Amino acid sequence: MSSCRMMLGLLLATTLCLVTPPGETAGHAAAAKEKKKKAGKATLYVRYEDDGDVSYGILEGKKIRRIDGDLFGKWKRTNKTVDLDDVKLLVPSRPTQVFAMAGNYKSHLGGEDKSTTTITTVTKITQDNKSGKTETTSETTSETRRSGVIPPKFQIPQPFFKTISCLLPHGGTIILPKDAEMVHYEAELVIVIGKKTRNVSKKNALKHVLGVTCGNDVSARVWQRNDVQWWRAKASDTFGPCGPVIASGLDYDNLQLTLRLNGEVRQDESTKYFINDVASMVSFLSRRVTLLPGDLIFTGTPGKTDVMKPGDVVEVELSGVGVLRNKVKAEK
Repeated sequence: MSSCRMMLGLLLATTLCLVTPPGETAGHAAAAKEKKKKAGKATLYVRYEDDGDVSYGILEGKKIRRIDGDLFGKWKRTNKTVDLDDVKLLVPSRPTQVFAMAGNYKSHLGGEDKSTTTITTVTKITQDNKSGKTETTSETTSETRRSGVIPPKFQIPQPFFKTISCLLPHGGTIILPKDAEMVHYEAELVIVIGKKTRNVSKKNALKHVLGVTCGNDVSARVWQRNDVQWWRAKASDTFGPCGPVIASGLDYDNLQLTLRLNGEVRQDESTKYFINDVASMVSFLSRRVTLLPGDLIFTGTPGKTDVMKPGDVVEVELSGVGVLRNKVKAEK
């Protein structure tokens, strides 16, 4: 339990919660009202296991106040509290679907201070059936992507699917598959859908968001480059750490997103630099896919990423939300 205290101490050091009187009847509507509160304050919801019993609660300092009912429907506060150190935090919701976004920061697409040129050479070998002679021809093409220039396809959201089974809670261990190469971290803000959402406008999209949490879109780069789909590159077991809380009531498009690898800052950028903001992503997805309560949307990573190695400790922090902490281990 001492290791749990150490991990969660970081969480508590960076969160600020809003407490209202016990016994208040609430639901998603109550969470929506919190968004109107002063920026910088949030209600922090947790999903936790206590002696085999799984519940939702509200984080109040080092205590969790249990709620009765459905966090994504009708619920009320209770007078029952448990110590944060005495429970196991779980993935913060039970989604039906998990989405992620590709290329949602300029800094990730093209770097910050230089152009990126991709050179492709195609070699063709032909053989004369009669003489047996062969002829080799080559054609070289290049594409230059300038820093700060958004390619047309990324000017709209570019979603893909992750699996539910890839999700990993705060404190869980990221497993590096034996046959995976260049497995990178990707710090991300993760949207938590609050209610059934279909074809919602950008103007009304935030009314359908319960809150946000921290995420790490773990990515095996060689698989990502070589496979037709990203199913194993982005959705292998443990490749979707998220948590530790759902924070409701913040300005989601103006939060500082930071990743530390073994205590060293490796990514640090504000979500105000999203190419497509939270409302745009929710609205875009809902045009073709019905979003359900608890669904998660990983929203893209900023800047450069790098490999994780066995023994590493990865921390993803969102201002006003908390810190997601996971260790890294090699597959046996």
